[in-house]
Amino acid sequence: GLEQLQEQTKFTRKELQVLYRGFKNECPSGIVNEENFKQIYSQFFPQGDSSTYATFLFNAFDTDHDGSVSFEDFVSGLSTILRGTIDDRLNWAFNLYDLNKDGCITKEEMLDIMKSIYDMMGKYTYPAMREEAPREHVENFFQKMDRNKDGVVTIEEFLESCQKDENIMRSMQLFDSVI
Repeated sequence: GLEQLQEQTKFTRKELQVLYRGFKNECPSGIVNEENFKQIYSQFFPQGDSSTYATFLFNAFDTDHDGSVSFEDFVSGLSTILRGTIDDRLNWAFNLYDLNKDGCITKEEMLDIMKSIYDMMGKYTYPAMREEAPREHVENFFQKMDRNKDGVVTIEEFLESCQKDENIMRSMQLFDSVI
């Protein structure tokens, strides 16, 4: 298994061993269901409610949609996020935002994502989040991304808009030095 994972991901043998130890420590069975995933993820955001966002993230890692994330699923997603090309990372992000997996991001899907992020960050952030902030964020997103103004963002619009946006491109490169 380890050799195969090394070929399929951009992790070294040593990195995979470290990741595996951490994964097995949190999930002795070697598989994470959605409830376990939410519980583990909530430890990173004790000041807010991360359960909805964790569900979205779980679904993005559960690529075969069997209701569980194996170590292979986990390192495959992590490899894409941390070591993938910009296109790989953007495709992964699009998949995360496309909640019903129909190939388009709607305003409703984006609003669900934004609300879950604001919930996760907690009510007591500084400066305090305004109630309308998630909706404003969605409107800005669509103004920037929805090139043909049809009310949905396709993967092509998403990739093109992100690649033209210096801030997004810079944030994509932040992960280059992680791990």
